[in-house]
Order: sequence, then structure tokens, then C-alpha cells
Amino acid sequence: MSAIVLQKQSQQVTICNKLGLHARAATKLAQLSQKFSAKITLELAGKKADASSIMALMLLAGGQGKTVNITAQGEDAQLALTEICQLISDKFDENE
Repeated sequence: MSAIVLQKQSQQVTICNKLGLHARAATKLAQLSQKFSAKITLELAGKKADASSIMALMLLAGGQGKTVNITAQGEDAQLALTEICQLISDKFDENE
């Protein structure tokens, strides 16, 4: 019997869209997070939020220029982290 070690990855990324982590951005992030089996958490100023919860993400109050630490733990942690960081870097696909 062998123990399964869950992969854990972390990365910091700066929120660069003008409106920050507002309702539409939080919804896109939560929907993307729900596609992965990994547990994804965002941390900002000592507060943590489950990335699959729109309300939790909005409560982080992640404004433009804020740096968030994203942690993904699970089988597809690296892929989840890559895609979430890309979404944030792409300004949540918003036209500003």
C-alpha cells in the first residue's frame, strides 16, 4: 500500500485589469477553477478564498495592482495554476 502524494504548486500574480477582482472576473475565475480536481486557493493580505467560490473571491477585494498568491493542490495542480495565472494575466479577457 503506497501513499498518494498530492502535488502542490504556488505562484504569485498581480491583478492588472482596471476593475480588479469584481463580479464578472470572479465568476470567470470560479468557473475555470471548477474545471479542475485540484483545490485552488487565493490569498491576499492574509485572507484566503476558495477559488471556486465567487463570493469568497469578491470578499478578497483584489483591486488593480494587488498581488495574489495562488495555491493549487491535487492531481492537475500545475495545469490549474497555469490556466488561472494566464486568465489573470489576460485581464480576465476584458476589453478595457
